[in-house]
Amino acid sequence: GVAAILNATTPMFTVALAHFVLADDRLTPMRAAGIGAAIGGVAVMIGGAGFSGTSDATLLAYLACIGAPISYAVAVVFARVMLKKIQIDPIVVAAGQLTASTALMLPIMVWADQPWTLAMPGVPAMVSVVGLATLSTAIAYIGYFKLLASAGATNLSLVTILVPVSAVLLGVTILGETLLARHVAGFALIALGLALVDGRLFRWVNRNELLEGD
Repeated sequence: GVAAILNATTPMFTVALAHFVLADDRLTPMRAAGIGAAIGGVAVMIGGAGFSGTSDATLLAYLACIGAPISYAVAVVFARVMLKKIQIDPIVVAAGQLTASTALMLPIMVWADQPWTLAMPGVPAMVSVVGLATLSTAIAYIGYFKLLASAGATNLSLVTILVPVSAVLLGVTILGETLLARHVAGFALIALGLALVDGRLFRWVNRNELLEGD
């Protein structure tokens, strides 16, 4: 729970960095309020149980959890700058990222796991890995970089806030878990936060009010 909440701070770091780096992705009071509401929604949805039993947690562990969203923010802003400057195809960016990360992780995997000493995995495990590699990684990153090129760094980083929401909804619909009142309250805060960051709904309401006033 704590990890999910800390991971959901990605948009906060992204909008702070983008404000100084990207001319078309500035921090506004409405955006700041939206990010705060969305992170609050994640905290409400996770509930107090997420913060219980943390006696063994260390400062290093929390810093590692904070380091992840900071890394996400730096990566997405850097990628946005590169896409704008070089005008490279997002598919090429996705292919380059996954190829480079595979090359970096391969020797670590061989050293740490020593796969030749492990039993051959079963068909379900291999199918799961293929599914993760194609649907949840390759295709997902193609969409990720296409959206980055069109929607901007801050809007794209909001996806991390939706991870806990997706987990809860899938748990309820597929695993038969219980939807609690705090989940609904968290969803409402997250929806409000996303609407504030996006801003289009409020601009549409204000425009209609002005037209009615005229």
